[in-house]
Parts: sequence; structure tokens; C-alpha cells
Amino acid sequence: MTFANPEFFLLLIAVPAMILWYWKRQRSQLAEMQISTVQVFHSVPRTWRQRLRHGLFALRVVGFALLVTALARPQSTNRGENVTTEGIDIVLAQDISGSMLAEDFKPNRVEAAKRVAADFISGRSNDRVGLVIFAGESFTQCPLTLDHAVVLNLLREVKPGMIEDGTAIGLGLATAVTRLKESKAKSRVIILLTDGVNNRGFIDPLTASGIAQSFGVRVYTVGVGTIGMAPYPVQTPFGVQYQSIPAELDEPLLQKIADQTGGKYFRATDNRTLKEIYGEIDQLEKTKIEVTQFHRHREEFYQAAMFAGFFLLLEVFLSQTVFRKIP
Repeated sequence: MTFANPEFFLLLIAVPAMILWYWKRQRSQLAEMQISTVQVFHSVPRTWRQRLRHGLFALRVVGFALLVTALARPQSTNRGENVTTEGIDIVLAQDISGSMLAEDFKPNRVEAAKRVAADFISGRSNDRVGLVIFAGESFTQCPLTLDHAVVLNLLREVKPGMIEDGTAIGLGLATAVTRLKESKAKSRVIILLTDGVNNRGFIDPLTASGIAQSFGVRVYTVGVGTIGMAPYPVQTPFGVQYQSIPAELDEPLLQKIADQTGGKYFRATDNRTLKEIYGEIDQLEKTKIEVTQFHRHREEFYQAAMFAGFFLLLEVFLSQTVFRKIP
């Protein structure tokens, strides 16, 4: 509730003056008589009109206060927002080759990448997100959508072994570009995550990078894997055994892809740095949101004016009828 003319509330200063005037007027109208004792009057009951004689003045004060409120023009306000978003279309290209099971990340590379990606997706409420997975081949796990619950559910199902093993970086990138080439979004982004060297597929990674550049798609590349050797689980007749494998990561290639498309290359060596990388990408790719606020005012002084008139008329009516003469 707001008031269009709150300055009228200054008139309420007159209320104490009205009360003081009424009190002095009542005292001046009292007649004085000297008697020896007033004990005899204690047994005389007071009539209801005597008890309510000050009610007329109370009606006048309430009526005046409501009239001032009506003059201040109370208004109920409805507020809203028109939100215009300039969303970003983002495709996550996730490596699910066998080497992603290495446990230099906890619990392993692929699960660590999925968790960080899930947090990233949850924070992009205004953007369409898609998911491409690749190993020796590649395919679209989820097309671009605003239904992030669907993307998250499909992301949870991702695991190594779903497709033929290997690392087809060029094929994974090309598939992601295919999902974005028809996009009308102002900004189109691919986040390509891998831990290996391109060794499969019929599309060269730099060729796929050139295609992305021609469509105006920006590629952020993320290389995962500790520097040096990483523990890798191997199933044996005696249970799971661990052997150390080198981190074979083609960083120059990932750097070239990022530079060619206007993106950026990141190296993640543990869970913390991987989370920080996605946080930095999140900051770099901010969705533009334009908010237009609107306010609708509805006049509410009618009720106050109505009640003010009712109380003032009631005071006049009672003063000329019921309380006209107090015995």
C-alpha cells in the first residue's frame, strides 16, 4: 500500500487539538453546586446514554482521520518484471574414453567431470544446453534444450564403454558444431573436455576447429589429467589392481583449437582446479538479461472516504436524535 499524497497526513496534527478543545469545552459546561455530601448520588445508576456521551466525539475524530486518509490517496501497487534474455547455446563435448577411469581425480576423471558439469548446467537457467560424448566415435547424448533436468539425467548415465574406445577429438568437436550450426543464439559455445591425444575418427581436430570458427562457435578446451603418472584400475583374476599410466595429453592441439575459435585452453590437474575452470568459463560466458519493471496502481481511497462519510453522518444523526438531550 502506498499513498499518492502523503503530505495530507500533516492534517492529523489537528486531532490532539480537537481532543484538547473537547476536554475544555466539557469542563466549561459543567455546573457547580455546593452540597454537604455526594454520598447520596453514588446509588443513582448512570444511563447508557450518559456512558456513551463521548462516543459522538469519538465518531467525529475517527471520521476526520479517515477523511485525511482518503485525501492522502491510498493506492495498492502491483509490481512485475518483463525479462528479456539473450541466452547462450552451450554444448558440452565430454570424452568418455577408457583412460577417463584414471583415479588421479576423485573418484575418477569421468565422474569428477560429470559432477562439475552438472553444477555448471544447473547455474545456466537461461541458456540452452546440449551434451555430446565421444571416445573412438561420437554421438549426441542430448540435443540443445532448456529442460536442464533432462540434460542432467542423461549426463548421469554417461560412462566409459558406452561406445568404442579411443579418442576421436576431431569427431567429437565436429558433432558438437553440428548441434550449434543452426542455432540463432547470439553466442554459441562448446566446452570440449578430454584427457588424451586424437587417435581415432575421420575428421582432423583442426579441420573441425576451422568449421567451428566459420560458424562463429567459440570453443573452450579443457585438458584433464595430473602431470606425470596416474593410477589406473585394471581388473585381474585377483580383483582390481592399479597400474600407473602416463598422462598423454595433446596440449598444443587443445591450445590451437581454443585460439582459432576465440576460446581459451585450461588444464585441470585435480578436482579443485577442474571446478575453478568451469567457474571461470561461467563468468566468461554471462547471459545478457534485460529487466523492465512495471508498476500498476489501484486507487483505494474510495473505501476510506465512504467510511469517513458514514462516521460523520452517524455522529450528526445521533447528536440530533438519541443524544440530543441527556437527562
